Amino acid sequence: MEDSIHHKQLREELTDSLRSKGILDPHVLDAISKVPRHLFFDREISAQEAYKDVAQEIGEGQSISQPYTVAYQTSLLDAKKNEKILEVGTGSGYQAAVLFELGVNLYSIERQKKLYSSAKLRLSELGYAQIKLFFGDGSQGLPQCAPFDRIIVTAAASGIPAKLVDQLKVGGVMVIPVNGNIQKMMKVIKVSQHETTIQEFENFRFVPLLTGTAY
Repeated sequence: MEDSIHHKQLREELTDSLRSKGILDPHVLDAISKVPRHLFFDREISAQEAYKDVAQEIGEGQSISQPYTVAYQTSLLDAKKNEKILEVGTGSGYQAAVLFELGVNLYSIERQKKLYSSAKLRLSELGYAQIKLFFGDGSQGLPQCAPFDRIIVTAAASGIPAKLVDQLKVGGVMVIPVNGNIQKMMKVIKVSQHETTIQEFENFRFVPLLTGTAY
């Protein structure tokens, strides 16, 4: 799997573009500049296309998120080194790799068996084998591994999932897109065992957060 000087130059151009769009966290930009996005596709794709700031289809009705969306959610999550993070929706594994570059202890769950299997192999081959991947219903989280410092959800929920909030530590943060065709990015802060505060941010488009698993 080749990661050439040309690919690295394209990543630098991408990070410059993200910076110009308001992504200013240096740790997030550094992570984006390190992860070879062109290697997260199962189909042939040109280097130029791989590093465009657009979402791309990855099969099974899913997509690899637009780099701006990945950077935005990651910045909003504000994860610190060694924190225990849950990602709901592994997809291609690209967002997971970006998070892992921040030095976190990452758990990620995917409901589509084909995507889970390909992401597991890909992440291992690219040096991200320490990410803990699970096949299962992400809407239920990973109660057996809870509590988490932070949770990031990469699919649109109809509301704030109580089961995921329950898996946050007090003081923990969840970043999640909520509502219908166009979602509001929300930051949920668990201020006590029974109380949260919610902050609303920009609008995005995500695939829906589905229940159950698919083979």
